[in-house]
Amino acid sequence: MSSKSEQDGSKDKISIDMKIFLVGYMGCGKTTMGERLSAALGLEFIDLDDFIVEAEGRSIPQIFSDEGEAGYRGIERRCLNEIVNYEDKVVVATGGGTPCFYDNMSVMNADGLTIYLQMDVKSLSYRLEHSKSERPLLANMMGEELEEFARVHLEERKHFYEEAKLTISGLAFGDKKLQNLIGSIVNYSR
Repeated sequence: MSSKSEQDGSKDKISIDMKIFLVGYMGCGKTTMGERLSAALGLEFIDLDDFIVEAEGRSIPQIFSDEGEAGYRGIERRCLNEIVNYEDKVVVATGGGTPCFYDNMSVMNADGLTIYLQMDVKSLSYRLEHSKSERPLLANMMGEELEEFARVHLEERKHFYEEAKLTISGLAFGDKKLQNLIGSIVNYSR
């Protein structure tokens, strides 16, 4: 795999010929970073949650209500497989639980570059406190209860996230960090 800028000699726009999957706990910034990364690399961006909502014609909370978590995870698996099988060059922001069910992490690792956005529990809890309405698992939690849930839940999921090929901090994701990540991706794709 080579970058487009290496092939044509340009340094302005980098284009990577691969799939990139962003993994990490809820609230770590996968969607925000995915949008910025896809724009910088000239790749399509897919938020897996949005993909699921469009495919199902229902919101994530509605799917959880109708199908329960097990039903949702089956739908999530099917949608991830659609992306893996039909997209060539894309940045995918996965759901926080995506890597933790079925063999999803193995599938993503086999088909592209996985990047874990790592964050500490306090920072995650702060972000989650301000976005609970979008997250069915957290809807009724606040303060210390939310932080403890995030601490325990992250510990359960962390070993899946750590199977990613690259790990970066999800905090303070500015232009310099984006450029450093792009450099790591270019080096990985060689």
